Amino acid sequence: MTTVDSASLLIEGPWQHRFVTANGARFHVALTGPQDAPLVVLLHGVPQLWWAWRHQLPVLAAAGYRVAAMDLRGTGGSDKPPQGYDVPTLAADVAGVVRSLGAESAVIVGAGTGGDVAWATGAYHPRVVRALGVLAAPHPLDAVALPVPPLRPPAAAVLAFAQLPSLPERAMVRGDLVDHMLGRWGGVPGLPGREAVETYRRAVRVPFAAHSQLEQVRWLVRSTPRPDGARYRAVLRAARPVPVLQVHGVLDGLRPASGSALRAVTAHVARPYRYELLHGAGHYLTDQAPGLVGELLVDWLAEVESVSP
Repeated sequence: MTTVDSASLLIEGPWQHRFVTANGARFHVALTGPQDAPLVVLLHGVPQLWWAWRHQLPVLAAAGYRVAAMDLRGTGGSDKPPQGYDVPTLAADVAGVVRSLGAESAVIVGAGTGGDVAWATGAYHPRVVRALGVLAAPHPLDAVALPVPPLRPPAAAVLAFAQLPSLPERAMVRGDLVDHMLGRWGGVPGLPGREAVETYRRAVRVPFAAHSQLEQVRWLVRSTPRPDGARYRAVLRAARPVPVLQVHGVLDGLRPASGSALRAVTAHVARPYRYELLHGAGHYLTDQAPGLVGELLVDWLAEVESVSP
């Protein structure tokens, strides 16, 4: 097994690869669309990277938006410092990238753990966020406060294994943990396809990338009873409501769909708020329902533009 150079993950397509500095680090973004158009920033989940948005990047650009798919801290072409994988720091990274791209504000769209970062960016940096799109990511306060269906045993086993020291890193780099995440959390047999699985496998073999991604997952679990988790939830409770699109897959293995838990988020959002439940799709919606996700985003963004001052 050999390590992977992050430069090999700058995959060519109808976008440009750029590096910007923010929050004391350097971040890679895949950028497309008109320079002077409203900015949309896309955030991937674990174990993905910017490429998870490859289908939606050209669709959003064609609809007239400037779109930046970001490698979060510790992933792909972005810096991989030894710390800073708590959600508040990741949110500060995103806010800094928006400003480094020359925009005062942006629509932030996150999938999976990237959705958690999106919710936090709206709460911690309200002046930077015009609206939020969240895929497979219930509002963190709802996830804690309301009963949700239990995880399926295979998905729960992967989440529990990820909390161990060292062993999960080796399983991501040398074993089949990436496959288990995509399969057991994803919930849809055969999706994403082999090309996507191989790309995500390569991405975690960049030095320090596996540890960085696992630290995001660990913080989300371990912070819940700690003081930093309580402070995080306090900021979320005090957040200014913003327009939200929330999309969830019926077959999601990691965050099972629960109508009560997902719809209760309306206490934390402003209009236009839309909730979409996708049948036949699971946790990794950008891969599992790429065309529908693109259509939903374009339609909802038009609603946001129509009510923007």
